[in-house]
Amino acid sequence: MIAYVFWHWPSPAVAGAAYEQALLAFHGALANARLPGFQESVVCRVEGAGWLPRQPTAYEDWYLVHDFTALGLVNEGAVAGACRAPHEAVARHAAGGTAGLYGLARGAEDPPTQPCATWLAKPAGMSYERFFAALAAWSDRAGASLWQRQLVLGPTPEFCLLSPAPADLDLPGLAPPLRVTRRLVWPPARL
Repeated sequence: MIAYVFWHWPSPAVAGAAYEQALLAFHGALANARLPGFQESVVCRVEGAGWLPRQPTAYEDWYLVHDFTALGLVNEGAVAGACRAPHEAVARHAAGGTAGLYGLARGAEDPPTQPCATWLAKPAGMSYERFFAALAAWSDRAGASLWQRQLVLGPTPEFCLLSPAPADLDLPGLAPPLRVTRRLVWPPARL
């Protein structure tokens, strides 16, 4: 499973409720489009994402797809057909954004709706095998998942540990992780 993750924030000239309403209309259209390889999308309001400009409100969209081929199809389909007008409406109100591409490294293939995200980098000199083993106590818990950056498209650390509760990680050489609080806004069935 691959996730295209897009962080964005509304223009100061746009009321937060109007932006969020347009955002949810777009995700509704995307869900109904039945694009090949598209699994679903998840949208969270986020706080503490240090790589974003200081904004009163920022959003994190996760677009889950089967593979890289599906990512291309979703990229095209998200701005065409029934998705075009809703996409244009929310894009018109956005002040900016940044993105990344992540693959599920450990944990269940559940939608990434967890309220806690811990962004971290593998300590220098530590093998990936040892790193994954050290994080297993957290990533293998019920409701948790560990995502690894696939391509460097944005400023985030290489790993994201999503969990129902804040993760207290104690690894030798680990730089202080960045904790981001997430509040689910899409899909409505999971609220």
